[in-house]
This record gives sequence, C-alpha cells and structure tokens, in this order.
Amino acid sequence: MDIEQTRYNMVEQQIRTWEVLDQDVLDLLFKVRREDFVPPAHQALAFVDMEIPLGHGQAMWTPKLEARVLQDLDIRPTDRVLEIGTGSGYLTALLASLAAGVMSVDIFPEFTADATRKLRAHGFDNVTLHTADAARDWPDMTGFDAIVLTGSTPLLSEAFLRRLNVGGRLFAITGEAPVMHAQLITRTAPGATRSVTLFETCVAPLVNAPQPAAFVF
Repeated sequence: MDIEQTRYNMVEQQIRTWEVLDQDVLDLLFKVRREDFVPPAHQALAFVDMEIPLGHGQAMWTPKLEARVLQDLDIRPTDRVLEIGTGSGYLTALLASLAAGVMSVDIFPEFTADATRKLRAHGFDNVTLHTADAARDWPDMTGFDAIVLTGSTPLLSEAFLRRLNVGGRLFAITGEAPVMHAQLITRTAPGATRSVTLFETCVAPLVNAPQPAAFVF
C-alpha cells in the first residue's frame, strides 16, 4: 500500500467533499500521521471512512468528522482547549498542533496511558492528560477557549458552557440514536451563548453522560 497516496485519497475523496476546505486543517492531516494512532490490529483501516474500534465500546471518529470538527472549532494559536474523551489521542494531537495547549480527559486509564506514549513519541509537549470521569464537568478556574466532547450526550451539561471564555467555542454531539445533532456553541458574552446546529450524525455516547429525567406515571 502506498501510504501517502492513500492519505491523499482520504483527504481529497472523504474530507474535502465533506465541506472541509480550510487549508490549514487539510495540511495538518498530512503532517500528523493518523496511522500512528490507530490500534495495531486495525492499521489497515487507518484511512478508511469508518469508525475504528478502540475497546470499551469506544471508537475513533471517521477522518471526515475529525477534520470537520477542527474546522468548525477554528482553533487559534493562543487557544486553551479541553477535550473530553482522549480515545486514541489522534484528535488530541491535531488540536495540540493548532492550539497553545490541550487538556484531555478520559475515563479509561489504558487510553490515557497509550495516548501519553504516542503523543510524547511525536514530540507534543503542550498536552496534559488526565484519567477521570468528566462527562458532566471538568473544573478549571481559568476557563477554556475551545471544548470538544468526543462522545455524544443526550443532554449537554451546563457546566461545560460555564467553562467557556468569552469568544470560546464548544463542539458537542447531542441527542440519542439513531439521529444526533452536532452543535457549535459560542460564548458571546458573560452569561450569553449562541448555538448553531452543524449536521446530523451518530457516535457512541460518553460514559456517564447526563440523561433526561425519566417520566414516572
């Protein structure tokens, strides 16, 4: 397999056709080697338009979803980013390539350990990884300029909105299968946000994500 040709095909046939046209994002997909973050058992699927299993019912997003999120979040060199759900560490690496710093949290210790090893091997020194249950909140006194939830959530915790600095953006996939909505929420002023629905999709839920109150007769 010609890896570079396959990578080029991924960008041109999957990602660019999904309205990802930001050249900085497209260039980054050639720079950060996706195959280095894919589990060894699934190396042959690194550039395929599919989710790749990671274990624990979790999966890497499709390449086009990863790229679209980067574009929609519009990460800036001064941004401080919070990622809920480290997974393979690939999206973490992409975010860290664009931002000043990334804090990434995952509930599964082996994901944190594996991502730490891979990110260090690739020279990322602006990432802090934690193992914790952060599906409902990750307390931080200084706030974030961008937040991304890599699993879906039936309800979006208001706590994450409070962590956004003014001008900050939050990407979350809300709702329940089979139809979920990708949302971009921007902190426009203290106490005020603007929400835009970007597209429909369906991804695995965050472990312990907030649930709607059950209706009792």
